[in-house]
Amino acid sequence: EELKKEGADIHYEDNVALIGEAFKSPDDTLVVYTPAVPESHTELTYFRAHDFEVMKRARVLGEITKSSRGLCVAGTHGKTTTSSMLAHLLKQSPVDCNAFLGGILKNYESNLMLSDTSDFTVIEADEFDRSFHWLTPYMAVITSADPDHLDIYGTAEAYRESFEKFTSLIRPDGCLLIKKGINVTPRLQEGVKEYTYSVTEIADFYAENIRICDGNITFDFVGPEIRIPDVELGVPVKVNIENGVAAMAIAWLNGVKPEDLKKGIATFAGPRRRFDFHLKTDQVVLIDDYAHHPTEIRATLSAAENYPHQRLVLVFQPHTYSRTKAFLDDFADVLSMADVVVLADIFAAREQNTYGVSSKDILSRLKAKGTEAYYFPSFEEIEKFLLKNCVNGDLLITMGAGNIVEIGEALLGK
Repeated sequence: EELKKEGADIHYEDNVALIGEAFKSPDDTLVVYTPAVPESHTELTYFRAHDFEVMKRARVLGEITKSSRGLCVAGTHGKTTTSSMLAHLLKQSPVDCNAFLGGILKNYESNLMLSDTSDFTVIEADEFDRSFHWLTPYMAVITSADPDHLDIYGTAEAYRESFEKFTSLIRPDGCLLIKKGINVTPRLQEGVKEYTYSVTEIADFYAENIRICDGNITFDFVGPEIRIPDVELGVPVKVNIENGVAAMAIAWLNGVKPEDLKKGIATFAGPRRRFDFHLKTDQVVLIDDYAHHPTEIRATLSAAENYPHQRLVLVFQPHTYSRTKAFLDDFADVLSMADVVVLADIFAAREQNTYGVSSKDILSRLKAKGTEAYYFPSFEEIEKFLLKNCVNGDLLITMGAGNIVEIGEALLGK
């Protein structure tokens, strides 16, 4: 809808006849696609068969990093928030930037930022399908490397190796900032500087004197030759302290002044769907969150425990059959942190269910642990259940990387 308002020609059906006349000539048309588009897509097949220039989105971003200074943030978790924080810190300072992000920033109501003056480009570096190997970072961040996307990588070792390959792509005049303790051995070109960051221990950049009070988080930012006291975190979730330290470190290394760092972190409103409050009353708190990997779910549920509630009611939509199959026991372990779990069907995304897995497999494991758990095949049934069974004082979280946010939006109207 937003793109339509800006004049984009949009259609919602895989139909070659719907391709606009403006895009029928291979001489002046670039076709960009993402890995979510299946190889069987008839329009993609049409463009390839008629000699159009067809490029994966990751390759286009790679071209952009060759002609600008790319600040690329990679990691199983934290990359959207960290890259978004970094973009905001640069954008609200004289340094400025361009940015291609993986979430809609509430500060800008967009996932795209452009600049007429800055040659910095902040990019969320996606490891799915090895997309981040197209990039040539000036500076890179690695926030985490917990195994994921095993449908692509096969083994945890191959997944880890892909991050090591990513570090080898950093320009010789650049640097790597890596979270301390991550099981990744950098393969840096000569001249590339390496920094570490942490929240729990001393590193090149770290947080000190952390204070959490009434949902507010304050800390001191410490780095080589810099200390900024009393930094207030605009997104008060504990995991965002480490995201904030990483973003502030890269921004500082690229010339953002301490006063702008402090102001930027305090005014950062976060991307949509990251611990996103939809409703906050004395009766009920409704939060939506994008978490879809067991480690991310644990971080979100741990953060939720800081908010007073009678019961933590979690509505979870697993994302992709391959991930669900790979982490069945892990999902059951972490979801059991909630008092009540309601499961939706698996969001297929790009996949077919060749794995023979369903949400009922998680349900049976939760019940075996003694967790109060339910499964409903439709959103309508889930909404009816929640309206009937949620009580005053409940903290309700809708969670997943698919369309589960629609349940919270529907409940708001009721």
